[in-house]
Amino acid sequence: MGLLSNKYRVLVVLVGFLCLVSVCSNYVVMNFTFICMKNDMSFTRDDVRVNGNETSPVSLFDYTPNEKKYLMWAVAAGTIIGTFPVNYVFVRFGGRWTFFMAGIISVIATTLIPLAAQTSFHALLVARFCQGLAFAADFAAIGLLTVRWAPLSETAIFLGALTSFTNFSSVLTNAVSGAICEGFGWRTAFYAHAALGLVFFILWAIVYTDNPQKSSRVSPTELRKIQKNKSEKHLDTKNVEVPYKKLLTSPVVLCVWLNAFAEMSIIVFLHTYAPIFFNRILKFSVAETGFLLALSVFFPLPLKLVGGVISDKAKCFSERSKMLFFNTISVGLVGILIGLLSFIPQSYHYVSVVLFSIIFSCLSLNCAGFYKCATLHTRQFAHVVISTIQWMKSVALITGPALVAAIVKNEDSPVQWRIVLCILGGVMVTANTLALCVFTDKPAEYTMADANEKTVKYEVNSDKEEA
Repeated sequence: MGLLSNKYRVLVVLVGFLCLVSVCSNYVVMNFTFICMKNDMSFTRDDVRVNGNETSPVSLFDYTPNEKKYLMWAVAAGTIIGTFPVNYVFVRFGGRWTFFMAGIISVIATTLIPLAAQTSFHALLVARFCQGLAFAADFAAIGLLTVRWAPLSETAIFLGALTSFTNFSSVLTNAVSGAICEGFGWRTAFYAHAALGLVFFILWAIVYTDNPQKSSRVSPTELRKIQKNKSEKHLDTKNVEVPYKKLLTSPVVLCVWLNAFAEMSIIVFLHTYAPIFFNRILKFSVAETGFLLALSVFFPLPLKLVGGVISDKAKCFSERSKMLFFNTISVGLVGILIGLLSFIPQSYHYVSVVLFSIIFSCLSLNCAGFYKCATLHTRQFAHVVISTIQWMKSVALITGPALVAAIVKNEDSPVQWRIVLCILGGVMVTANTLALCVFTDKPAEYTMADANEKTVKYEVNSDKEEA
């Protein structure tokens, strides 16, 4: 494999990352195409729009805020329902073909979105639900890919890179969809995303294997690095008794989850409603909306890795001080900035664009905030806490649209959007204030039983590996 003989894991991570981006982009693309679909009069509704003494037909694809809420809920329901079954299938059958099948489901559902939209609203909900089922596999794929391919010394880098797929999907979708919608129509945006996803998942099936030591593409040198210092206990999930009651009653864990939910709510709002906000409130064109949103999300992307490196390498401050500093930026400061965003006049819309970039930059530092607190405090049980954080994103997919649907009756009303932003910002500030009092870098008492565990070299069981 030449140069890749000692870096094949980099190719595996890259292909896996592209697949993660694809699955996320496939459901996010509808958030952008909403602003294009409403002008498509090829199919109209039975009711009409009244403007003074004149009436005009209403596009079948001009969805009300309430309908948009249900379309987001369908994705969330698919993810929530699919999370635990998908995780079981990953453990039972491995990640190669399980994630491949999830990708194919996402590709098929995305391809059928235009047909479902013109068939019936219920058919569209089913297609969105299938996209949510496929999205549930993203989190399991991240965990499995990291366990199988990440050396212990590179775990944070793997997680930092892989968990940035949400931002990358927004960059890809917002940058491409605007031009596609205006040049070729909104249907083509779905077909293009589906085609790209098919290519990525074919590469996944070719490149990925669940057992690195069985791959001729992995050199002995790289294999030793992947396996170095991995203990039996670290990888033995069958014999670990998780103290669920202690986790569920831990003030630190509950505060971590509150901060995670608050931030996930903001992230869901930004990725879901930013295109509408830019187009209807800030008065940018469809093409400008796609381009400016892509810029707002793209520039902060490296900060996720930079924040992790600084948090791990800076020794002049205590772990708790660094943790609270990064959490205050990624949660507390973001809450304040979101509130300020709602008061910027429409005539200063480019100031809002800059503020969007700053907000995304601050959010990129969350891996050094509540994520790190969860890891340091719950140690060997951190996967339970972190998986719940990811699950909360699905819950936020329900609560976020519900909040918007309850308050925003007119998408052209800055005042109604201001109420939503101030509520979300207030929750963020409250969560961070509690974190300043509760967060700790010390391990919980229930994590100390196996403190003297012996570290051994990990050898993968070869009984189940494919060729």
